[in-house]
Amino acid sequence: MQVIVHGGAGSTPDEPESRQAVLDEAANAGGTAETPVDAVEAAIHVLESSPRFNAGVGGAVQSDGFVRTDASIMTDDRSVGAACSMPGVEHAVSVARVVMEETPHGFVSGEHAVALAEEYGVETAVDLWSERTRAKWADLEVPEGGVGVQLEWIRDQYGRSDPDGREEDSDEGDSGVGDEHDHDTVGAVAFDGESLAAATSTGGRWLALAGRVGDVPQVGSGFYCCPAAGVSATGAGEDIARVTLSRRVARHVERGLDAGAAADLAIEEFGELTGSSAGVIAIDSSGRLGSAFNSDGMQTASVER
Repeated sequence: MQVIVHGGAGSTPDEPESRQAVLDEAANAGGTAETPVDAVEAAIHVLESSPRFNAGVGGAVQSDGFVRTDASIMTDDRSVGAACSMPGVEHAVSVARVVMEETPHGFVSGEHAVALAEEYGVETAVDLWSERTRAKWADLEVPEGGVGVQLEWIRDQYGRSDPDGREEDSDEGDSGVGDEHDHDTVGAVAFDGESLAAATSTGGRWLALAGRVGDVPQVGSGFYCCPAAGVSATGAGEDIARVTLSRRVARHVERGLDAGAAADLAIEEFGELTGSSAGVIAIDSSGRLGSAFNSDGMQTASVER
């Protein structure tokens, strides 16, 4: 089994060694699995349980003070499952797998996704706050009011996009936006010599409007898998979705590039099109691994057994 995992594309982390240890553990957990689907789920479970990443425990807090998780999974026969906007669900990737394997649908959201998780034994009502996110939230002056008030508040903290889609920096230096964890979406791709699987999981974006959904559960954006390659992406979610970054990587493999060259080219194109930062990992059907990013850093780990 070949497995590659990432811990998000963003700024350089304060404790890279500790984070790398968790990524290594995740890759090793996937490497002992029997199937690629089992492998990506096992690997991401490790990362969702670590508060060092923005997925599951320690996920980003939305404007109404809730942590909501999103995840996706796909196999090379194009079976797909995604789930989003789930409060209290640590292992969002397992809910995505339930959607893929137990329902006739590809995407389930919100309270209905949480109910589906409960029905199939995925733990819910989990406290997803970490010491870090509690401290960051406590430092904010959160206004009272509904969606309109929240939206006005976050406009100066979340960051805006200008007309050509390029993300502008926030005016607030202490809001938590743009810190080392803000883009720490996690992902995994696995290959057993015959079949591929890819999965991605996230807590979203810090101080996003409540209910915001980014690229992670959107097919072809935060994840993609086909007979040619499996891909997981991380970074500026709205821009990743605008250019369907993961599908772009797979398309380059279909046109003859190996996973490494395809990842490099897709990230180069992404930067030119959006001016934003992102990263991708991939495995192609020949077992070649690839990873690329244009942010300050993106930690990965891989194993082959």
